[in-house]
Amino acid sequence: MTIKIEKHITKYRVDKPETEAQKAAERKADPSEFRKDGAKVIRIHEKLERPEVLIGSTYKIKTPVSEHAMYVTINDIVLNEGTEHEHRRPFEVFINSKNLDHFQWIVALTRIISAVFRKGGDISFLVDELKSVFDPKGGYWQPGGKFMPSIIAELGYVIEKHLQTIGVMPRPEIDEHRAALIKQKKEEYEARNKQQDAFSRGHYPEGAQLCPKCSTAAVIMMDGCMTCLSCGDSKCG
Repeated sequence: MTIKIEKHITKYRVDKPETEAQKAAERKADPSEFRKDGAKVIRIHEKLERPEVLIGSTYKIKTPVSEHAMYVTINDIVLNEGTEHEHRRPFEVFINSKNLDHFQWIVALTRIISAVFRKGGDISFLVDELKSVFDPKGGYWQPGGKFMPSIIAELGYVIEKHLQTIGVMPRPEIDEHRAALIKQKKEEYEARNKQQDAFSRGHYPEGAQLCPKCSTAAVIMMDGCMTCLSCGDSKCG
């Protein structure tokens, strides 16, 4: 049978034919890897080819240490679309900015992060690695009192937010009782002490300390214990 190829060949790979016995053995070894109709569940890996169209989200990063903003675009691939195994995973990342001072490391970083995305598996470690990068010149405060140790760390927070949005990482949750208590104490504290601190204006009380867990200036003395009004972290447990 003759097959006419009407498109240009850009790359190729040789697939070894599998016998029915091999397919049956794979299905028996790991039945979760196959759908009810017998088709194999597609998971992200290095050989997975990029589709023509990807779903993307763009995040703006505006820091006081740079005149120009950075725009981070993360494109996702949808695996096993239309089935019970449908799953959305990040596939590539792009960073755009008018500031050419960071051009080299931006290109290198986007390629490395995209490679990690395409590798598959657990990619949550990438968030922790980026968030732990500190600028030797010092970090900066975001509006609302959150401290960022570096631009790379803020990129880590952006990726974390995206992974939580698409369901790859769980969102941190505070139980209803603790959330209600924090809200009540925050209102009582703010009623007694009007906010004047520039970086915490409109969010957290004046004199609040920096939280080591979420890097927000929101730690106050509450019922004899230092408690964060942002994430709920408490020295008393």
